[in-house]
Amino acid sequence: MSLICGFLYPAAGTVEVLGETLGRVDVRRLRERLGLTSAELTKQLRPDLSALDAVLAGRHAALETWWHEYSPEDRARAAGLLEAAGLSGLAGHAFRTLSEGERQQILLARALMGEPELLLLDEPNAGLDVGARERLLTRLTAVASEAGSPPMVLVTHHLEEIPAGFTHCLLLRGGRAVALGPLAETLRSAPLSECFGLALRVVRHGARFACHAVT
Repeated sequence: MSLICGFLYPAAGTVEVLGETLGRVDVRRLRERLGLTSAELTKQLRPDLSALDAVLAGRHAALETWWHEYSPEDRARAAGLLEAAGLSGLAGHAFRTLSEGERQQILLARALMGEPELLLLDEPNAGLDVGARERLLTRLTAVASEAGSPPMVLVTHHLEEIPAGFTHCLLLRGGRAVALGPLAETLRSAPLSECFGLALRVVRHGARFACHAVT
């Protein structure tokens, strides 16, 4: 994820993102084409920044709103994204006062603010209780089902955190691919057991997955 966003550069080889090669592109401009949610981004946002401004600043992948000018249409879009997340009543609240689930919803709204060409979700459900997790997954499912929604990449360690609407999976172990392909082909007991080095059984409930150890 850090490579895709231009926060790190490869020690060998090349990395191409949206047709641009790292080292030959202004990463500030590249980041404006990406939407990102991550724990690291949460730490970078000023604690007193309002929820609305946190979303609005995503228009230019910025951390503050004072670096750019925003049109009435931008402000209306930010307000609309908060409303879609069910958080319009928290628009003026400081980011630090929000619950972890609310912060993740704000980060998602912020990531969508700039109408990204690629949406990157780095463990968005980490630390959430079941209620907050399911609310976020419901929102992600809605985003994934929207016409014209951008490609979405989700990093997770838990099958239960994969929203409906996602289509493909890459299983990694030790930096190497164990399996890659459609969810129905990759999220099976054998590949997942190989990935984690433990006998696992995968179960499916509609469009959602779960797993447990074979005892």
